[in-house]
Parts: sequence; structure tokens; C-alpha cells
Amino acid sequence: MSQIVFITGTSSGFGKLTTETLSKAGFTVIAGMRDIGGKNAEVANQLSQLPNVDVVEIDITKDESVTNAFANMIAKYGRIDILVNNAAVAGFGLLEAYSLDRIRQMFEVNFYGVIRTYQAVLPTMRAAGKGLIINITSGASGHTMPFMIPYLASKFGVESITEGLQDELAEFGIENVSIQPGVYPTEMNTGQKQGVNSDKAAITESYGDAATQKFNAIGTALFGKMQQFNMDPQVIANGILELIQMPAGTRPLRKPLDAIAQGTDIEFIETRAAIKAKWMKKYSA
Repeated sequence: MSQIVFITGTSSGFGKLTTETLSKAGFTVIAGMRDIGGKNAEVANQLSQLPNVDVVEIDITKDESVTNAFANMIAKYGRIDILVNNAAVAGFGLLEAYSLDRIRQMFEVNFYGVIRTYQAVLPTMRAAGKGLIINITSGASGHTMPFMIPYLASKFGVESITEGLQDELAEFGIENVSIQPGVYPTEMNTGQKQGVNSDKAAITESYGDAATQKFNAIGTALFGKMQQFNMDPQVIANGILELIQMPAGTRPLRKPLDAIAQGTDIEFIETRAAIKAKWMKKYSA
């Protein structure tokens, strides 16, 4: 019997590609997305035509929607073996120019949405004594950058969830992995998908041209690198497939997939892990 994989945010980008990739590989995929009877009706119908794909309505910012979606799918299939937390929103702007409401909106999707799905799926995974949860974070989610502070803070929060739960869930055989992508030409990064951007225009204007020039320079550099390294979103879908196919107990806590970083992301992960090990040793001695 094929494994049951629940993926959030499958209407576009990494989520859609992963649905197609796992379907082709023979997995049963529950493709979660919002508004399958409205704006996403076309893609929902497209994905539902694929072998072993079940499209389900879910809004990860709503408690009831998440609870119902998981309960219905668990009732239908008896279990969920793998959860891929992909749904997210990006956003740009000065921190001071973000209203608290906009920051809350960002965290409702990127941070609290992940907690909702965990709490919906963990009881059945713990009962089964096995499971895999893959969280899509960011190549910069171990540190931060100007003009992306709320976004990267939300993604670093998911890194914290992943790392902490790896220990909390170890006795239940549930593995947690974060995939750290760089800048890829998905709808999130090309402007086709609306982001949660700063909303206090007067504050932004008060920073003057210097801030605008710095923001534009960073954007130009990032998108220039994306083209230079021919960043293909299929790399993320393939990475998820690779993680799923690895034997239980052999998966890494973090899997960076960012050619632009040229290995510095791996160096950062390994250095942080080494420092944490020293810190833990000091506290446990």
C-alpha cells in the first residue's frame, strides 16, 4: 500500500510540483489548498486528474478548516504517513512600516499554520509509532536580512519547531526535517502571488531614497543570482521525494537546497549544530 502524503499550499509553486512529482512516483497525495471551488478551481481540477491525488479544501489560518480537513482525510485513508508543510506567504518592507496586523497575518500562515497542521496530524502519527513531517523554510531562516524581517522571523520560528520537536517526538518514531530553499522563480517570488508587504507608506517615505536604493540593490542581486544559477523549483520537489524515500532514522534535521549559497548554508548548519552540542554539554554537565 502506498504511503499517504498530505501537502499544504498545492495551488502553485513547490506544492503543485511536489504533488505532481509524488503522484508520478506512486504515492497517494492529499493536495490541500484554499478555495477549490473558486479561484483555484482550475488547478484543483487539474491535480485531481492525476493518479492517486485527492484535492482537499484547507485554509491553514483557520482552526476549524485544518481540523476538518485532517479529520476527513484520516477517516477516509485511516492514516497520514507524511506531512509536507509548504503553504506560506512572503513579504517585503521596512519593519517599522509593517502594521502589527500585517505581521500577524504573516505569522498566521507561516508559523501558526504549521502548528495547526502538526496538532491535527500528530495524534494519529503517535498512535502509529511513525511519521515524517517536512517543513519548507528559507535559505536565510537561520539568520535575517533587511526588508524581510517579519517573513524570515516566521520561517526561523518554523526552524525552531522542527528542531525542538525532533527531540519531543523521537520516542514515537516521528521524524522532522526542514528544507531550506534559496530564491526560486515560483509565483511567490515573481509577483504572481500576492505577498504580505509593509502597509505604512508614510513611514517608508520617511526613510528616504537610501532605503529604497538598498532594497532595490538587494532585490536585483537576488534575482540576478536566481538567473545566474538557473534555479529550478523542481529541485525542491525532487528533494522532498528523496527525503521520503530515505530509510527511517537516516534523514537529516535540515536539508538545504540552495545552489546560490555555494555550500555556505551547509557550513552554517554544521557550525550551529556543533556550537549547540557544546552548549548542551555545558548545561548537562
